[in-house]
Amino acid sequence: MILVRDDILQVRAPALCFYVLLASDGLYLIDGGFIGGRYLLSRALKRRGWQHIPIKGILITHGHLDHILNVASIAKETGAWIAAPRLDSLHYEGRYPYKSYARVCGLLEDIGRPLFRYIPFSVDRWLDDLSEIPIWHGLTAIHLPGHTEGHMGFYCSSLRLLFSADLFASYGNIPHLPPAIFNDTPELISSSVSRALSLDLDGVIPNHCDTSSPATHLARLRLLHQENAG
Repeated sequence: MILVRDDILQVRAPALCFYVLLASDGLYLIDGGFIGGRYLLSRALKRRGWQHIPIKGILITHGHLDHILNVASIAKETGAWIAAPRLDSLHYEGRYPYKSYARVCGLLEDIGRPLFRYIPFSVDRWLDDLSEIPIWHGLTAIHLPGHTEGHMGFYCSSLRLLFSADLFASYGNIPHLPPAIFNDTPELISSSVSRALSLDLDGVIPNHCDTSSPATHLARLRLLHQENAG
């Protein structure tokens, strides 16, 4: 785990991170992690001393299984509400019609849902582009399609931070866009990167990343965008 801010907890797994936000009224999750996510969340909360603070809500960035596997169980256990991108509704039901290269992702999820006992869930609030989410320091849903049709980041204008979800992966000197087999509408990714970089930013916080600072991840995203534009 890396301490980005004292009110952000990064829950790390080998290939995926998810986040806990500490607000005055409780905790809010950004995604729910993948295999072992509930254990990793519990351990991280205990280490930070947040284990007795109620989890009030779960924000979902998109509908891929590695981000939503534990959402139903966490919500049931804690009573947390769920807010999620409207355009990814079929993903939550396990019925999204993957096409082209992304059929590989669909096949993997068809295997993974029963294997890891995925439970579909009901969404309490649908999120669209520019939906305001009045939690923490204030968040705005930013539609960044490409990885999935509904893929979203969550932008905090007061802190100039973007939780960028799977817009890109940020590891050392090899930042990269998501592999083709995981992208529903790959032709939209470039414009989504441009849109993210048009925001007033001091840093970005991806879901697939090393322990570098948000400012470093932002610098990598800018470089990646320049390389792809060139």
